[in-house]
Amino acid sequence: MRKKIRLQASLFQYEPGQFVIIEQEDLDKVKLKSEKVVVLDGFVKSEEVHHTLFETPYFIGPDGDIAAKTYGLLMHVLKESGKIGVGKVVLRDRETPVLISPHENGMMMYRLRYPDEVRSMKEVPQLLEVKADKEQLKLAKTLVDSMTTKFSKIEMKDHYYDALKAIIDAKIAGKEIVTVTEEEPKVIDIMTALKASIDAAKKKPMEKAKGATKAEEKKVVRRKAS
Repeated sequence: MRKKIRLQASLFQYEPGQFVIIEQEDLDKVKLKSEKVVVLDGFVKSEEVHHTLFETPYFIGPDGDIAAKTYGLLMHVLKESGKIGVGKVVLRDRETPVLISPHENGMMMYRLRYPDEVRSMKEVPQLLEVKADKEQLKLAKTLVDSMTTKFSKIEMKDHYYDALKAIIDAKIAGKEIVTVTEEEPKVIDIMTALKASIDAAKKKPMEKAKGATKAEEKKVVRRKAS
């Protein structure tokens, strides 16, 4: 029987090909005690914090009746001032930057990334200065206009979760698992893709209209038969 191996040390690369060994004892020295207290360092305008710094949202609430009054007061002040609170909290033995923002009748806490963790757009490869001609821009705008909708109407569904759950349920039921491999989409010219997308967007309202007409016709036939 193979025994599990537990690593007692980690390597930290400080230069290409150069490493130092970090022991568990070294990590224990910088550990902080996890607390449920958010320490605010200041209040800023929401537009000052770029959305690339946002990581994980949390619902936060007061700890007791006394804290509830302070919590409610802070929520109303942030709503009226349009400001957000920026501070820190200790999570999993590490100090983490956070943002406090009013939400409905409470507040949300957003875990933030450190600014130096976010890469610059200049580091993205193959970004070329391409000038689109008028025809391309017109087609692209037509596509955007034809597909404009509300965010609430766009399906936000985790298909991976559904597929994984189906596999688990099938295994529990003792059924055979069948997987389907999808073909990779072909790379086509941007103009061809735009035109095809516009045509598809135009067909959807027409198909809905046809379906509604057929339904009305069926209702009329039923009334005559009665």
